[in-house]
Amino acid sequence: MFNQKGMKVQKGVLLDGENLVWMVLDNDYLVIEPIQKYLHYLDSLGRSPNTIQTYAYNLKLFWEFLDYSKLNWRLLNMEELSNFIYWLRNPNCDVLSIKPQVSKRCEKTINHCLTTVCGFYEFQERIGAIKGINAYRYQIQFGSKYKPFLHHISKGKRIKTRLLKIKEPKTFPGCLTPEQVNTLVTACNKLRDKFLIRLLYETGLRIGEALGLRHEDMVTGMLEINVVPRLDNINHVRAKSGVERKVHVSKELMRWYSAYLIDEYPEDIDCPNRFCSN
Repeated sequence: MFNQKGMKVQKGVLLDGENLVWMVLDNDYLVIEPIQKYLHYLDSLGRSPNTIQTYAYNLKLFWEFLDYSKLNWRLLNMEELSNFIYWLRNPNCDVLSIKPQVSKRCEKTINHCLTTVCGFYEFQERIGAIKGINAYRYQIQFGSKYKPFLHHISKGKRIKTRLLKIKEPKTFPGCLTPEQVNTLVTACNKLRDKFLIRLLYETGLRIGEALGLRHEDMVTGMLEINVVPRLDNINHVRAKSGVERKVHVSKELMRWYSAYLIDEYPEDIDCPNRFCSN
């Protein structure tokens, strides 16, 4: 039976000691060069390390599928790529079960893997490594309720869509109630963690945006927080949108911030970020 434990995703640090790199290693623990070129390309575009990490794991799964199916990634066709969907749902497809089996991965995860793989092949086609597998089609979209600006001019324009995509169920992920947030805050032992939970709940910041905030971003007198995209955070986090903006907050949240600075923030640490380990 195919052993999926050989391949792995490895994190590394460049010689400058600051930039993170992600690598996908094969069964012999050698770097898979086609994947590495694509990950380097994503890094050159300024994609966040977390995004590149996710793409690395998706491509690791795809390479495991190729190894399992004994396929050459350069010669793959659409029919063989469609089998990747079935494999993601059931990696142990050689084992027959007498009971109904639940998919190992949800529809959203499978679609994200397919997006990664199609982007990988599109990149390889652009650099001339392969001829491509025609994973997209162009069509005029009808029946959409959303009408963009200047729709009357662009309504006849064809839209690029991916051929391989499974339908995702529309579900509401839910949100925490104020009582649940208070329960989480009460369970925390550090003011830093209490403040972080209240910050995320009140502002709706992404975790990367919150962990990338610095002291100069906190405008306490104006009750504002400046969300500034940076590439040099010591914890390697990034604001995903890449757009600077202001977020208005309450006096209570700023009081939590002040309490954290006064009572818990280490005085002898040289760290520009607010959320430093202590």
